[in-house]
Amino acid sequence: MPDLVEALDESLGRVRRFIDERALVGSKRNGVFQVPSIFIVDGRPLSSLRGTIIVLGDAGFSDDEIIDWLLNEEPTIGDAPINSLLAGRKSEVRRVAVALG
Repeated sequence: MPDLVEALDESLGRVRRFIDERALVGSKRNGVFQVPSIFIVDGRPLSSLRGTIIVLGDAGFSDDEIIDWLLNEEPTIGDAPINSLLAGRKSEVRRVAVALG
């Protein structure tokens, strides 16, 4: 969490709120809670990430599964969903995410 607090330049409480409100998703891997750095753009959570996280969570994905799905190539998109979100193609990503549920 300290690295995340520093990357976002926010208080620990605010960072926890980002996670609670699903603006960011992270998981404990190797015993340490981590959020992929690619989810943070210009010191803020990627704005299109929240709705996508919610859609995937509603489809029954765990936080680990959400992270894996976002970071790995999705054949129906032809790229990793996070790359499509970064490129501004959130509708395409969410359409695929909804179909998974």
